[in-house]
Amino acid sequence: MEIEKVNCQGAEIAVAWGEEKVITGVQPALDLLMTVKYQTGADRVAIDKRLFCEDFFILSTGLAGEILQKFVNYHMKAAVFGDFSRYTSKPLKDFMYESNNGKDIFFTASREEAVEKLAQAG
Repeated sequence: MEIEKVNCQGAEIAVAWGEEKVITGVQPALDLLMTVKYQTGADRVAIDKRLFCEDFFILSTGLAGEILQKFVNYHMKAAVFGDFSRYTSKPLKDFMYESNNGKDIFFTASREEAVEKLAQAG
């Protein structure tokens, strides 16, 4: 996994990406959150969807809600970026839609869009 700090519209945003499934549960997600805060000092992070295990995208597991609630509790705005077109679950699509209309968690198609959303999230 790689972590880079970028500046967009005056906002410091961490970007995490890689090929390996790093976020496989709540504790690994918290570890990522703390690593981002320690390495970059950022309170916003764009995360490549490839870092998440598939259970995250199956809402009935409760993993997505549990992980994203930790991000909110620790005052870390997050955007998950990647290709979500293969997911056909209506509950997941609704969850992503509702998240995108909020102010803390976003799902976007690209890294650039994730960084932009987080910069505007204030």
